[in-house]
Amino acid sequence: MTPAPLPAIMVAPNGARLSKRDHPAIPMTIGEIVACARDCHTAGAGGMHVHVRDAAGRHVLDAGLYREVLAELAQAVPGMAVQVTTEAAGRYEAPAQRQLVRHLRPANVSISVREMLSDGARSAALDLYHWCLEAGIAVQHILYDLADLRLFSELDLPDPKPQLLFVLGRYGARGGQPGDLQPFLAELKKIGLDADWAACAFGSQEIACLLEAARNGGKMRIGFENNCLDPEGHPATGNAARVAELVAALSAAGLQR
Repeated sequence: MTPAPLPAIMVAPNGARLSKRDHPAIPMTIGEIVACARDCHTAGAGGMHVHVRDAAGRHVLDAGLYREVLAELAQAVPGMAVQVTTEAAGRYEAPAQRQLVRHLRPANVSISVREMLSDGARSAALDLYHWCLEAGIAVQHILYDLADLRLFSELDLPDPKPQLLFVLGRYGARGGQPGDLQPFLAELKKIGLDADWAACAFGSQEIACLLEAARNGGKMRIGFENNCLDPEGHPATGNAARVAELVAALSAAGLQR
């Protein structure tokens, strides 16, 4: 079974680390996530990358909570693709990440290559990747740098067009810049990998980075997981506003989405 490709614009509204102390519009509860999804879908996002939180607001890899939010989103926004995360966020190790995917069997999941291989259990990681391919689960491989991209290519997975996400910039460090994308694309060409790739970016240059991705044939992930600022460096009003700004910027640049 071949999984469906991800849409051109994904919104990542909350992430694992930020809370309402960082921005009051970050959705924490399932109800808030669903309301955010409706608004972002209306603004132009075709999909959502979602993290669930426990009662204390902590990032959790909880299959039960994910089943609940997936069911609610399917009812509220049936036309929106939903991707769950396996992010460790300093709380989980690779076995727990693999267990979540096998228990949940989501349609779409993001997995950091470096996290999945962090325990040295390469065979267990490969078993999971092959199992996902056979089950029709779309895995988006999260790549933070060129070493991650090379590590992924060495896995030699039998996926004719793998989904990749290039991360530009870092939490608490330098924000992403449009030029950060080119080394990834050059390496992609060097290793001869035909990929369905997207980019996300930290910091106030988020939209400029995503426009660069669109110009080079890539997809885009936007939202408060990576950036709560507008292009002027001021706090953005919400995730849907960020999606709308990206859609407007794409239109103004004459780019398809």
